[in-house]
Amino acid sequence: MDKKTLFGNIQKKESFLCIGLDTDLGKIPQHLLKEEDPVFAFNKEIIDKTADFAVAYKPNIAFYEALGPKGWESLQKTLDYIPKDIFTIADAKRGDIGNTSKLYAKAFFEQMEFDSITVAPYMGKDSVSPFLEFEDKWVILLALTSNEGSKDFQVLETEGGKPLFQQVLEKSQQWGTDNNLMYVVGATRGEKIAEVRSNAPEHFFLVPGVGAQGGSLEEVAKYGMNKSCGLLVNSSRGIIYASDGKDFGDQARLEAKKLQKEMAKYLERYCR
Repeated sequence: MDKKTLFGNIQKKESFLCIGLDTDLGKIPQHLLKEEDPVFAFNKEIIDKTADFAVAYKPNIAFYEALGPKGWESLQKTLDYIPKDIFTIADAKRGDIGNTSKLYAKAFFEQMEFDSITVAPYMGKDSVSPFLEFEDKWVILLALTSNEGSKDFQVLETEGGKPLFQQVLEKSQQWGTDNNLMYVVGATRGEKIAEVRSNAPEHFFLVPGVGAQGGSLEEVAKYGMNKSCGLLVNSSRGIIYASDGKDFGDQARLEAKKLQKEMAKYLERYCR
């Protein structure tokens, strides 16, 4: 999916909502455990009830890998079920030497046909570039995250006096463009989003941390939005686990709709 199509979907739905499919057998409603494929049954209901409001879905690959071959089957069935006009993100955080990254890219882009994949930049250009060689596919590079351990490396000053995350932003823009490269930027740091935006004015950001993790959607929009919206704001637990009963799909829809309504307001206010 290209950037123009993605922005068109954002405008049409008045939403920049990404829903994380972090599907955990220990958290899904108990009645689904009787299904032949409980994970897919859960995901299918979530997709059916929220696709009106979502412009992206983001399966966290670890939740599927942990289930072995059946988990991979559930993941593929989920991916095949997602409407083709909705952007898909493999939240896999891959990144390895060139020939390995090339095979990771083939797995997620050619075999599974995801639109994008999250990638860790620590090993540098040759670990990221293989993912950027695929037409109309995206790398979503970890830039500045909101977990506690992010302070261990991401904000350390480098020899030039810049924090490491800023060096990542500047260097990586030599590898890709705003048509194939996005960044992960944590939502619990409103002032930092503005700092990242100043270093990457045209790129899309994938912003986790809104909802259950306490990030402010208004701050994200105020400091992070650009003329093409430039944001995919992810909510996982706050939507998919809004209820643990048989009404889980309906409750997920209510939470997604609530976020979409707020997003529509900020698109009108800040997307210029």
